[in-house]
Amino acid sequence: MPDGLAAILAGAVPRVCPAAVAMIAVDGDVAATAATGELVRYTGADGALAAERPPVRHDSIFDLASVSKLFTTVVLLSLAEEGRLALDEPAAALVPGLDARITPRRLLTHTAGLPPGRRIDRELPDATAAERMAAMWRTPPAHPAGGPYLYSDVGMIMAGGLAELAGGAPLDVLVRERVTGVLGLADTGYGPRDPARVAATECKAGRPGAGCVRGEVHDETSWALGGVTGHAGVFATAADLLAFGETLRRGGGPVLRPESVAELTRDQGATGAPFRHGLGVRLGDPAVVGPLTGAYGHSGFTGTSLVVDPVRRLTVVLLTNAVHPVRGRDGIRELRHAVAAEALRLAG
Repeated sequence: MPDGLAAILAGAVPRVCPAAVAMIAVDGDVAATAATGELVRYTGADGALAAERPPVRHDSIFDLASVSKLFTTVVLLSLAEEGRLALDEPAAALVPGLDARITPRRLLTHTAGLPPGRRIDRELPDATAAERMAAMWRTPPAHPAGGPYLYSDVGMIMAGGLAELAGGAPLDVLVRERVTGVLGLADTGYGPRDPARVAATECKAGRPGAGCVRGEVHDETSWALGGVTGHAGVFATAADLLAFGETLRRGGGPVLRPESVAELTRDQGATGAPFRHGLGVRLGDPAVVGPLTGAYGHSGFTGTSLVVDPVRRLTVVLLTNAVHPVRGRDGIRELRHAVAAEALRLAG
């Protein structure tokens, strides 16, 4: 394997993130892979070093954060293929009382007019996950439905809820039955996960357990809703996420039809964003794809990303825990760009 990718990760760990795993596939073959750092480096938000710092491995598991949205999108599109929902049908058909202008397509393109987030754990500290989800459905719009683009975790939470209603099963079951089980992604799914293989994320006061979050979803809203949500909560290894990306690059089989992937990657005409938007994916987002200008994908708040470049036959995965022990580190964008540049070099 070329040593360029390993050098890139070594230059970023532990300054940008305590642990990182990256994989690059060219035309379906793994061209480079590297793993650097420690799964747990710190004991608390003060940055004190842990006495035991297990090394990261190529098969270590990371909290994908918003990369989870891609799994939700694939589930929704598979349900649409079966006629269980329609992308342009009012979501009120499944959720009576919901604004009739909210549709699955608008949820997946962040044009439903819903606010970016809602800290339902703080609003309803003593409520159950089901009670909190009922309140999420009643979230008032922040802008008119139909645009402009406004990135919304609330909208993707609703998208996951619609999938459950249309699919007749919890979202984690739908993801397993329609995506990960079909593709044989044994290390991908919602938490909790075996902490021994999982990279630690943020140290959060008020969360159960000692030390930093590990094996439980990092996202506060997802955690408050039970950890299985449309916007966050999926964990995976780099190899599994690479296989998922390769499935999309090759046209979707056996989880989606080629025409569904074509619609997923088509510019949906969302205005007001610094990039073009497909269904659940960003097209040419400079923050994520770097020099792979024709690529699509998504990033995650924990420091993860999946990038697919059909023209150059590339799939690029970067998994990190840049929020360990606290959020706000600099350099993750530059690391994503460096990994993308290495993929571009390998593609020739």
